[in-house]
Amino acid sequence: MDSFVSLFHGFSIALQPANILYCLLGTLVGTLIGVLPGIGPLSAIAILLPITFYLEPTSALIMLAGIYYGAQYGGSTSAILLNLPGENSSVVTCLDGHQMARQGRAGPALAVAALASLCAGVAATFVIALFAPPISQVALMFGPAEYFSLMVLGLIAAIVLAHGSVLKALGMIVLGLLLGCVGTDVESGALRMALGLPGLFDGIGFVPLAMGLFGVGEIIRNIENDRHQSVMQTRVRDLWPSRDDFRRFWPATGRGTLIGCILGILPGGGATLGSFAAYTIEKKVSATPERFGKGAVEGVAAPEAANNAGAQTSFIPLLTLGIPSNAMMALMAGALMIHGITPGPRVITSNPDVFWGLIASMLVGNALLVIINLPLVGIWVQLLRVPYHLFYPMILVFCCIGVFTVNNSVLDVMLLMVFGFFGYLFIKWHCEPAPLLLAFVLGPLMEENLRRAMQVSYGDPAIFVTRPISAVLLLAALGCLILVLLPAFRRTREVAFQEEN
Repeated sequence: MDSFVSLFHGFSIALQPANILYCLLGTLVGTLIGVLPGIGPLSAIAILLPITFYLEPTSALIMLAGIYYGAQYGGSTSAILLNLPGENSSVVTCLDGHQMARQGRAGPALAVAALASLCAGVAATFVIALFAPPISQVALMFGPAEYFSLMVLGLIAAIVLAHGSVLKALGMIVLGLLLGCVGTDVESGALRMALGLPGLFDGIGFVPLAMGLFGVGEIIRNIENDRHQSVMQTRVRDLWPSRDDFRRFWPATGRGTLIGCILGILPGGGATLGSFAAYTIEKKVSATPERFGKGAVEGVAAPEAANNAGAQTSFIPLLTLGIPSNAMMALMAGALMIHGITPGPRVITSNPDVFWGLIASMLVGNALLVIINLPLVGIWVQLLRVPYHLFYPMILVFCCIGVFTVNNSVLDVMLLMVFGFFGYLFIKWHCEPAPLLLAFVLGPLMEENLRRAMQVSYGDPAIFVTRPISAVLLLAALGCLILVLLPAFRRTREVAFQEEN
């Protein structure tokens, strides 16, 4: 009951005119980013991080969260109309969504995607409201040993669930940890890997790193692979699904929501993993699996419900444990720390307006997204006809201005270009940069908790295995490592990522 009382308090924050405006702006930008293939919410949020410096923390998070789950909505539009997903989590929607469009049922396909996302978003919001407070209470019992072990589990899970080679993912983790060590050591005051540059005495900035890897790197890749897509010329009409569509819609949406909520909470999970799992399970339980890939409504409803539910419940580990479950949540953690808020169990008690205002805004945002998506389909279709190369110069200039205004530092702009170049190389080498960003955010926290644990135990490393919660978390991390080394799991993992690509 206390959760619902607090949720009503959150509505008093989220329904303030300024926050409604930022929620609308976030969902609108998110939809646009989702519709336009090749940009993605990671790049968009990384590019927009400097803007949040001038906003209140609650307004900034409401806008960034709106971009994230708004991109899940928008990605379905290009997936259905172009057979080209605007977001990774919409890859599966192409299979049946585009077939429905080819059959003259683009309107119902878009409506099913929007309604499934709305239902999943509402359900996921209540899941966060119900489960986040008790999880945060448990997290308050964590000591430095437990936090260190939890972060180790998060990084191991990121390696297991990263795209491509496990060895490359491990390399990205190590590189992220090393970059997180740059700067002045808090304990000794010694400089570490600062190269004698005063601008690096406080460490590498989160903004140039994130914007370079996910903003500039993606721009270079997309310029190289500029695509000229053809938009379906048929008008989108008859948006409302048929009675038979609704009959198939509800069970698939329920199962997709449940799968998305569970996988969103797990370390390394999120929207993309949820959408693939939901589609696979829906095809398994269907009495007519041969319909999938030929315009099945369930093939649109289940993954769209799962990706939106997973996007929202992935906030739970960040806000309750202080552990980002994926690269997107690492960006959110960076936004919180920029505003002086440490992600973790004390967010609920020390910043209740931020926590409950963000959760309540998700309900507001999901309602706004239905209004934005369905009536404005014609505008999104027109935007899909704009050549990509017209967007890139504007985005690049915006990146440079945004990074410079954070600290008025030319070095940050240079770092942006350097990380952008390496971001492009990582893409060419098939190295996913998401584990690097996770390690960069978690690295300093891991080091701090490792030192605290060793001080408490007077230098005895046995503290990590003698404390029950810490031992269980380390066993789970070891289990993940063993799992990824099993030949059967490695083959399944490789097949899954081949299907995604």
